Parts: sequence; structure tokens; C-alpha cells
Amino acid sequence: METKNFKRVFVWELPVRIFHWLNVLALIVLTVTGFIIADPPAVLSNAEATNLNTFGLIRYLHFIAAYVFLFVMILRIYWSFAGNKYASWRAFWPFSRKTWRHFKHVLKIDVLLMNEKAEDLSKISVGHNSVAKLSYIMMFLLALFQIFTGFALYSDMSTWWLPKLFVWVTPLFGGDILLRTWHHIAMWAFIFFSMVHVYLVFYHDWLEGRGEVSSMFGGYKFVRQSRVKESEEEVSVEQS
Repeated sequence: METKNFKRVFVWELPVRIFHWLNVLALIVLTVTGFIIADPPAVLSNAEATNLNTFGLIRYLHFIAAYVFLFVMILRIYWSFAGNKYASWRAFWPFSRKTWRHFKHVLKIDVLLMNEKAEDLSKISVGHNSVAKLSYIMMFLLALFQIFTGFALYSDMSTWWLPKLFVWVTPLFGGDILLRTWHHIAMWAFIFFSMVHVYLVFYHDWLEGRGEVSSMFGGYKFVRQSRVKESEEEVSVEQS
């Protein structure tokens, strides 16, 4: 039986992990409250309507989660300049030979569910793989769309200056109704991405056994030692 030696590599810094889980929490709250706002349920109660604030609380949670989502994005952009090479904006730059060389390999594994006959260590990504890089760029643009449309909808009822910065977005979509529709459609794109993302994370964790899931808790992945030796310029190995 072949024995493979692995090294523990520190990939995801603490701020990146915090940003990730804050985003998860914010998106869950935004999705659940967004569904309720889009299709409000009937609330049965003996209390007077003026004494009920159930829907107001739901909207309040939606707005709070929206602010968390916005500020986490701002901090993540900052960390793309202050963090390590795995968090850097350069790690998401798609226009490189290496990215496109790995793209076919990742599609073969993730979409066609095919294993390589001979494992090519040069195609194994330590941080994000090439398909993940492109998908995160798309999600970043979609997140900007949600922020712009969401705060535009909020600007009509807010007295704070921040939501008022997005007043100009509503006329571009022909009014609140169409703007709300596009905001709702984009939410489904986030739901679809989240389902695929969770599936692929667990799939790669099972297929490669490199700590894909645990890395977002502890920050470490496991990389073949020969891969580390071949790619000293890519990998920072913790010396035990």
C-alpha cells in the first residue's frame, strides 16, 4: 500500500474565517426573513393590531442582517489587500494560464465526477480552485447587486444617510415593484450557489481528504509533502 506524507498548511486566517461565518449567518437571516417579507403569513392573535409588531421585527432583522452583510463585504475587500496570499485579491484573478489550465481539471472532477488516472499534484489547489475563483467573482458581483437593490428599497423608509445613497437605483428598474422582483430573483441565485458550495466542499473533503471542511474552522489544510516541495512559492508550511 502506498504511503503518502502530508504537511499541515495554514491557509485561512482568523479574519477570513470570521467573515465567512458572519456571511453564512447573515445570508440565512436575509433569506428566511426575505421569504416572509415577500409572502407575509397571516398572524392570528387576540391582541389589537396596533399592539402587534411581528412583521416589524422581521423587517428589523432583515435590515440588521443587511448591514452585517455590507460591512463584512467591506472588511473582506480590505483583507484582500492586508491578508495572506490565499486571501489576496490576486488569488481570485482569473486571467492567468494557471487558472485556465486547472479549470478543465476541476470541471472533470466536480461535474463529470471522474478521477484522474494518475494524480497530478500540480493541479491540486491549496486555496481556492479555478472554478471556485470564478464563482466567487460572480457571487461578489451578485452581492453588490443585492446591496444596491436592497438599500434602494430601504431608502424610502430610512432617515439615515447610508440607504439614501441608493435612491437613484429605483428609477433604473422602473419602480419599487420591479426592483423588488429582481432583488427576490437574485436571492434564489444565492440559494443555488450555497447548495452547490456546501455539496462541493463535502465532496472534496471526502475525495481528497485534505481537511476542506475543518479548514474553515481551524484554518489548516493538509497538502502532499511532494506538492509542498514542488511549490515552495505557493505554500506556507507550518513547521512543527
